[in-house]
Amino acid sequence: MDLKVFNKNQWNNPDNWSRMGMFGVYFSKADHRLFVPKATPAFGWTLNFGHRHAVLWLAALVTLPVLLVSIILSLSVK
Repeated sequence: MDLKVFNKNQWNNPDNWSRMGMFGVYFSKADHRLFVPKATPAFGWTLNFGHRHAVLWLAALVTLPVLLVSIILSLSVK
């Protein structure tokens, strides 16, 4: 089976999606992609939390804006 087809089958499997209100969290260790389309692809992309680098990306996405704002604020105070 082609890897693209395999990953698509993983994405289509409802057991890999947990529903939390309107937010769907995707978790599949078998899917090799770090970023996958959301359950409704028109809404963008999401992290595959089963990927080994997902936690690092999530930490970076949260930490970098906070770090930039704190640097800008500290420079404006002087």
